[in-house]
Amino acid sequence: MTPRPARRERLPLRAEGLAPVGVAAAALACAEFVRSGLYGAYLTQVIDTQFGLPVTAAAGAWTAHFLTDTAMRGPAGALVGRVGLRPVALGGAALSALALSLMLLAPPSVWLFLLASAVHGAGFSVMWPVAMNLTADAAREGYQGRALALVANGILPLSGVGFLVFGALAGRGDLFALWLGLGLLLLSVALTLLLPLRRVLPPAPDTDPSEGRPARSVMGALLPLLPAAFMQTLSMTLLGPWLFRIAEDGLSLSYWSLVAMLGLGGAVAYGAMPLTGRFADRDQGRARAGVMIGYGLVSLAFAGFALTPAPWLLYVLAVVAGLGYAFLSPAWAALVARVLPVAQRPAAWGVLMTVENAGTALGPLLGGLALAKAGVPGPFVLGAVLAGLTSAGYVVFRRVFQEARG
Repeated sequence: MTPRPARRERLPLRAEGLAPVGVAAAALACAEFVRSGLYGAYLTQVIDTQFGLPVTAAAGAWTAHFLTDTAMRGPAGALVGRVGLRPVALGGAALSALALSLMLLAPPSVWLFLLASAVHGAGFSVMWPVAMNLTADAAREGYQGRALALVANGILPLSGVGFLVFGALAGRGDLFALWLGLGLLLLSVALTLLLPLRRVLPPAPDTDPSEGRPARSVMGALLPLLPAAFMQTLSMTLLGPWLFRIAEDGLSLSYWSLVAMLGLGGAVAYGAMPLTGRFADRDQGRARAGVMIGYGLVSLAFAGFALTPAPWLLYVLAVVAGLGYAFLSPAWAALVARVLPVAQRPAAWGVLMTVENAGTALGPLLGGLALAKAGVPGPFVLGAVLAGLTSAGYVVFRRVFQEARG
């Protein structure tokens, strides 16, 4: 009788990579929890009452943090490949803890908050490249998309939880939230000490197609990935800040109806991801097709929302959008893991994350402009057009991907 395979062997990560990836994910989760809560919910409420600074200082702190985070993603990825995992992650986590210590212990001033926020952004910039490169290296062959999607989608909800927790703690009237944040960042520092010095489980040189690959070829592999990197975050932030504003008047949805619709879309996305991830991990062609299908479904859903249909139909469109992201998330991860040369992947992935951050930054601005110019349908129409163009672009890019991999 053939013994059943151990459960751990069915996981998308190799057994040797489970502990390192778990440590990196935990360190990143602490950093995400603090970052989203501190700048998104806490400082905006207490910057004047608790620190005696103008409200604009909170906006400036967020901008300074986001700019340095975006600017440093590329260099952070290059450092991972050149210096190693543990030194880069340890340095980034320590910088983040130092930044929060300045906010907590130094006399408050606008310039101090801007400086501390910029230092925090530089420290935070290394955490995602470290976690994603470590996950890609530790993934089992043919499971890269599922492994990366599993780790990324497991960490992202911590941003929302941090936002809610720090938002609630802002009402205490003391500095408990900052002490909590500092404690979590120090925990992140301690966790990075457990990371391997170098990238784990690198492919053998005779099977690594990136060995000796010239920089021009690396750029050829990287460029076709940039549109999806930009649109992946822009499509989510295009509506995020404005959705509750337009729900009742524009879509005839109450607060709880909107929450239910978003929950339905999220449940469909997470529920379908094991199947869509298996599809995307088959080969590079399937991964590219998954990105194309994902953006096509997102475009279709956005176009439907733009028509502001009956409320019951909005739930159907939420299912379509959720299915689109179920294809998009693992397919995008699988495409990156398959197309980028392994040896140069940390630096290249840093560039991709810079572009993703640019999408996050521009999404609310473009959505706000579309809402002001065209009303409720505006952001949905813009999202539908951009997602549709991205989907069509990956039909055109088919030969480019084949050449990049070959």
